[in-house]
Amino acid sequence: MGIFDMLFGGNNNTADLKSLINEGAFLVDVRTPGEFADGHVKGSVNIPLDNITKEIAKFKDKKSVIVFCRSGNRSGMAKSLLEQQGITNVVNGGTWQHVAQFVQ
Repeated sequence: MGIFDMLFGGNNNTADLKSLINEGAFLVDVRTPGEFADGHVKGSVNIPLDNITKEIAKFKDKKSVIVFCRSGNRSGMAKSLLEQQGITNVVNGGTWQHVAQFVQ
């Protein structure tokens, strides 16, 4: 595990990420709406980092959640915010491009 993974909660295990996506993980892009409009993961929803706690109901009852952004930084913060709210089945997917490679 690298230093960024420890700091931001990243998950470098691509096999796990691919498996979660194949099992229907809730894919959440935490970038701004403008960034999301410029390109995003097919089937993902845009819930900007600033809105995570306001939108907590959307995360309830999800088997697994994968959060991602431009660099992995904001998604690491989103993972921490969700965990503070009791949502513990969250994986930081890192960049949206990294997650996109596993989506059909």
